[in-house]
Amino acid sequence: MAINCRTSLKTCLTFISFSFAFLVSPALAGAAPFDPDSPWLLGDWGGYRKHLADEGVKFQIDYNMESAANLAGGYRSSTTMRYADQWVFGSTIDLEKLLNWKGAEFQATLNNRSGKDLTPYINDPRAGGLSNLQGISARGDYLRLTQFWINQKLFNNWLEVKLGRLTTNEDFATSGVGMFENWAMGGGQPGHWRNDRWYDGPISQWGGRFKLNLPQHVYFQVGVYNQNRANFQKANGFRFDMGHGLGNLIPVELGWQPRLGQDKLLGNYRLGMYYSSVKGGDYHSWKDGAYHHQRHAYGGYLMAEQQLFAMKGDNTRGLSVSFQYVMNDHRTAKLDNYQSLALVWKGPFDSRPGDEIGIGMARIHVNNDYNKMRRDQNAANDVSSYDDPSYLPLQQGSEWNYELYYNVKATRWLNLRPSLQVVTKPGAVRQVNDALIGGLSADISF
Repeated sequence: MAINCRTSLKTCLTFISFSFAFLVSPALAGAAPFDPDSPWLLGDWGGYRKHLADEGVKFQIDYNMESAANLAGGYRSSTTMRYADQWVFGSTIDLEKLLNWKGAEFQATLNNRSGKDLTPYINDPRAGGLSNLQGISARGDYLRLTQFWINQKLFNNWLEVKLGRLTTNEDFATSGVGMFENWAMGGGQPGHWRNDRWYDGPISQWGGRFKLNLPQHVYFQVGVYNQNRANFQKANGFRFDMGHGLGNLIPVELGWQPRLGQDKLLGNYRLGMYYSSVKGGDYHSWKDGAYHHQRHAYGGYLMAEQQLFAMKGDNTRGLSVSFQYVMNDHRTAKLDNYQSLALVWKGPFDSRPGDEIGIGMARIHVNNDYNKMRRDQNAANDVSSYDDPSYLPLQQGSEWNYELYYNVKATRWLNLRPSLQVVTKPGAVRQVNDALIGGLSADISF
């Protein structure tokens, strides 16, 4: 079954709006909306929200926005500002509390993205960018079903089985450090640099994840995700049809999430690899304007995140470090390796314990074999000048991304986050000037 949300988008939004109004009407009548000490802008719905949570039903209603302006440099040097946002409507149901179904949990989430992305304006359009300055603008601007799954814990929680419509990065290569606007920092990095095989959220796909929870905070998990490019199409935001799949992505991950020392400093260590049964062009076989061989894809990743110290014994405050590395195969991947390093300080000031400072850098490297193919294409087209409109710019070496932000915890339900980004050699095209980007993000929980 497939619901065509192109024709029913208005109906979908109307249903959500009426449902939302019904749920929050008690808050407008009896609770305290806009209370800075409440986790939600609309309060506790007159006590109903807490009552429902006690019964096992929790709601997520969030709004996120990211704006960015080109202050200097880039392919188009004029100051240009773009704004992107998303709404997230979700519900988590503890089936053990609600139905006495031991160890079971259900999650349903809708996501709607809209707006414009600044990234194309700082990159040569003939080559495109590598990073994304406003990560929230990726994966298309339309309403879609992002999560629709059930997770079952078995054998005294040693085994977890999750089945349904899943997003890969909710379980694999998941980061807990930083609130960066540029998606070159943060979680889900394998999907950013292999996004023709590994589909991060809000794209969902049919799949399953099987996780073993081992002693000493160690776990091992494997996933199987059906790869269907129809999930990218605007008309398929609510696609349930399992037909026309191209193959499967199989990620495997070994993780360790300790709490170290007297202050129980949180660590997040993940070592993973993936295999995709979907075939794509082999750069080594490019000749006479075509690929002569198709190959499966594979790669691996490493994540190491650790809180280094706590502030006055409070482990909700303190300095954390994050390092990530991704490797993709040379035959089919345009981007063959990536590294990032970030430092995040939560609660840097006693007077502002909820604020956060983050600084990060990332390197994105272009596969030399991809570059060789571009040279061959230019030679076949008999063009050699960068200024020729038909020339394919060479993406050589690496693009570097840097970001500094300060997150203001204005209330428990509102975050405001100004930032500065620097992108050196955008798109890894040496003819494009480095860019300086100013940004402002906000997160609101309703």
